[in-house]
Amino acid sequence: MRSGDLEYAEFAANRSGPLYRSACLLTGGDTHLAEDLVQETLSRMYLVWRRPGRLFGGRAIENPAGYAQGVLYRQFIDHHRRRSSGERPVAEVPDRAGPEDTSTLRMTLLEALARLAPRDRAVLVLRYWEDLSVEETAEILRCRPGAVRSQSSRALARLRSLLGDELNDLAAR
Repeated sequence: MRSGDLEYAEFAANRSGPLYRSACLLTGGDTHLAEDLVQETLSRMYLVWRRPGRLFGGRAIENPAGYAQGVLYRQFIDHHRRRSSGERPVAEVPDRAGPEDTSTLRMTLLEALARLAPRDRAVLVLRYWEDLSVEETAEILRCRPGAVRSQSSRALARLRSLLGDELNDLAAR
Protein backbone atom coordinates (compact mmCIF):
# COMPACT_ATOMS: atom_id res chain seq x y z
CA MET A 1 0.00 0.00 0.00
CA ARG A 2 1.32 3.45 -0.92
CA SER A 3 1.87 6.03 1.81
CA GLY A 4 -0.76 8.25 0.16
CA ASP A 5 -3.26 5.44 0.52
CA LEU A 6 -2.44 5.14 4.22
CA GLU A 7 -2.90 8.90 4.64
CA TYR A 8 -6.23 8.69 2.86
CA ALA A 9 -7.39 5.75 5.00
CA GLU A 10 -6.59 7.78 8.12
CA PHE A 11 -8.37 10.83 6.69
CA ALA A 12 -11.45 8.76 5.80
CA ALA A 13 -11.56 7.13 9.24
CA ASN A 14 -11.34 10.52 10.97
CA ARG A 15 -13.89 12.33 8.74
CA SER A 16 -16.51 9.59 8.29
CA GLY A 17 -18.30 10.37 11.56
CA PRO A 18 -18.60 14.14 11.10
CA LEU A 19 -19.61 13.69 7.45
CA TYR A 20 -22.26 11.14 8.43
CA ARG A 21 -23.72 13.42 11.11
CA SER A 22 -23.99 16.28 8.61
CA ALA A 23 -25.50 13.96 6.01
CA CYS A 24 -28.13 12.74 8.49
CA LEU A 25 -29.17 16.32 9.14
CA LEU A 26 -29.29 17.12 5.45
CA THR A 27 -31.40 14.07 4.64
CA GLY A 28 -33.82 14.64 7.49
CA GLY A 29 -32.72 11.47 9.26
CA ASP A 30 -32.64 9.16 6.21
CA THR A 31 -29.67 7.10 7.36
CA HIS A 32 -29.48 5.04 4.17
CA LEU A 33 -29.22 8.10 1.96
CA ALA A 34 -26.78 9.65 4.44
CA GLU A 35 -24.54 6.58 4.17
CA ASP A 36 -24.72 6.74 0.37
CA LEU A 37 -23.78 10.43 0.37
CA VAL A 38 -20.81 9.83 2.66
CA GLN A 39 -19.64 6.88 0.58
CA GLU A 40 -19.85 8.94 -2.62
CA THR A 41 -18.06 11.85 -0.93
CA LEU A 42 -15.23 9.64 0.29
CA SER A 43 -14.86 7.98 -3.11
CA ARG A 44 -14.59 11.38 -4.79
CA MET A 45 -12.09 12.45 -2.16
CA TYR A 46 -10.01 9.37 -2.90
CA LEU A 47 -9.81 10.35 -6.57
CA VAL A 48 -8.62 13.83 -5.61
CA TRP A 49 -6.27 12.39 -2.97
CA ARG A 50 -4.43 10.33 -5.59
CA ARG A 51 -3.68 13.33 -7.81
CA PRO A 52 -0.16 14.68 -7.58
CA GLY A 53 -0.17 17.58 -5.15
CA ARG A 54 -3.89 16.99 -4.48
CA LEU A 55 -4.84 19.49 -7.13
CA PHE A 56 -8.40 20.35 -8.04
CA GLY A 57 -9.12 22.86 -10.74
CA GLY A 58 -5.42 23.70 -10.95
CA ARG A 59 -5.00 24.60 -7.28
CA ALA A 60 -3.97 22.60 -4.25
CA ILE A 61 -6.55 21.63 -1.65
CA GLU A 62 -5.33 23.25 1.54
CA ASN A 63 -8.16 22.02 3.78
CA PRO A 64 -9.18 18.46 2.84
CA ALA A 65 -11.80 18.29 5.62
CA GLY A 66 -13.48 21.47 4.40
CA TYR A 67 -13.24 20.30 0.82
CA ALA A 68 -14.90 17.00 1.77
CA GLN A 69 -17.69 18.90 3.52
CA GLY A 70 -18.29 20.88 0.32
CA VAL A 71 -18.35 17.69 -1.75
CA LEU A 72 -20.95 16.24 0.64
CA TYR A 73 -23.24 19.26 0.30
CA ARG A 74 -22.94 19.29 -3.48
CA GLN A 75 -23.68 15.53 -3.56
CA PHE A 76 -26.80 16.12 -1.49
CA ILE A 77 -28.07 18.89 -3.76
CA ASP A 78 -27.20 16.90 -6.90
CA HIS A 79 -29.06 13.89 -5.50
CA HIS A 80 -32.27 15.91 -5.36
CA ARG A 81 -31.75 17.26 -8.87
CA ARG A 82 -31.45 13.81 -10.39
CA ARG A 83 -33.97 12.02 -8.17
CA SER A 84 -36.14 9.56 -10.03
CA SER A 85 -39.47 10.89 -11.28
CA GLY A 86 -41.08 7.83 -9.68
CA GLU A 87 -40.39 9.13 -6.19
CA ARG A 88 -43.11 11.22 -4.62
CA PRO A 89 -43.02 13.17 -1.38
CA VAL A 90 -45.61 12.23 1.21
CA ALA A 91 -47.59 14.50 3.51
CA GLU A 92 -46.92 12.43 6.62
CA VAL A 93 -43.62 10.88 7.59
CA PRO A 94 -44.25 7.18 8.33
CA ASP A 95 -43.75 5.98 11.88
CA ARG A 96 -40.38 4.39 12.37
CA ALA A 97 -38.40 3.32 15.35
CA GLY A 98 -35.60 5.57 16.48
CA PRO A 99 -32.89 5.21 19.07
CA GLU A 100 -34.33 5.20 22.57
CA ASP A 101 -32.31 8.23 23.65
CA THR A 102 -33.62 10.41 20.79
CA SER A 103 -35.60 13.26 22.23
CA THR A 104 -38.93 14.46 20.90
CA LEU A 105 -37.41 17.87 20.21
CA ARG A 106 -34.68 16.35 18.05
CA MET A 107 -37.18 14.30 16.07
CA THR A 108 -39.44 17.32 15.59
CA LEU A 109 -36.54 19.38 14.28
CA LEU A 110 -35.38 16.60 11.94
CA GLU A 111 -38.88 16.19 10.54
CA ALA A 112 -39.21 19.94 10.00
CA LEU A 113 -35.78 20.08 8.33
CA ALA A 114 -36.81 17.23 6.05
CA ARG A 115 -39.76 19.31 4.85
CA LEU A 116 -37.52 22.16 3.71
CA ALA A 117 -36.15 22.38 0.19
CA PRO A 118 -32.72 20.71 -0.16
CA ARG A 119 -30.90 24.00 -0.73
CA ASP A 120 -32.59 25.60 2.31
CA ARG A 121 -31.64 22.59 4.41
CA ALA A 122 -28.03 22.81 3.20
CA VAL A 123 -27.80 26.51 4.08
CA LEU A 124 -29.22 25.98 7.57
CA VAL A 125 -27.03 22.98 8.34
CA LEU A 126 -23.89 24.74 7.12
CA ARG A 127 -24.62 27.99 8.94
CA TYR A 128 -26.10 26.76 12.21
CA TRP A 129 -24.98 23.15 12.65
CA GLU A 130 -21.51 23.37 11.13
CA ASP A 131 -21.23 26.96 12.42
CA LEU A 132 -19.70 28.24 9.19
CA SER A 133 -19.58 31.89 8.26
CA VAL A 134 -21.69 33.35 5.48
CA GLU A 135 -18.60 33.52 3.27
CA GLU A 136 -17.59 29.90 3.95
CA THR A 137 -21.12 28.74 3.26
CA ALA A 138 -21.21 30.74 0.02
CA GLU A 139 -17.93 29.18 -1.09
CA ILE A 140 -19.15 25.63 -0.41
CA LEU A 141 -22.49 26.22 -2.15
CA ARG A 142 -20.83 28.22 -4.94
CA CYS A 143 -23.01 31.29 -4.60
CA ARG A 144 -22.71 34.87 -3.36
CA PRO A 145 -22.73 35.73 0.37
CA GLY A 146 -25.86 37.83 -0.16
CA ALA A 147 -27.66 34.77 -1.50
CA VAL A 148 -26.66 32.83 1.63
CA ARG A 149 -27.96 35.61 3.88
CA SER A 150 -31.32 35.89 2.15
CA GLN A 151 -31.73 32.13 1.77
CA SER A 152 -30.90 31.45 5.42
CA SER A 153 -33.37 34.14 6.50
CA ARG A 154 -36.14 32.66 4.34
CA ALA A 155 -35.29 29.09 5.40
CA LEU A 156 -35.40 30.04 9.10
CA ALA A 157 -38.76 31.73 8.59
CA ARG A 158 -40.08 28.64 6.81
CA LEU A 159 -38.73 26.39 9.60
CA ARG A 160 -40.41 28.58 12.22
CA SER A 161 -43.71 28.40 10.34
CA LEU A 162 -43.43 24.61 10.06
CA LEU A 163 -42.74 24.25 13.77
CA GLY A 164 -45.24 26.87 14.96
CA ASP A 165 -45.98 26.63 18.67
CA GLU A 166 -44.72 23.04 18.73
CA LEU A 167 -41.12 24.18 19.27
CA ASN A 168 -42.01 26.39 22.24
CA ASP A 169 -44.00 23.54 23.80
CA LEU A 170 -41.11 21.08 23.38
CA ALA A 171 -38.45 23.54 24.57
CA ALA A 172 -40.44 24.27 27.73
CA ARG A 173 -40.39 20.61 28.80
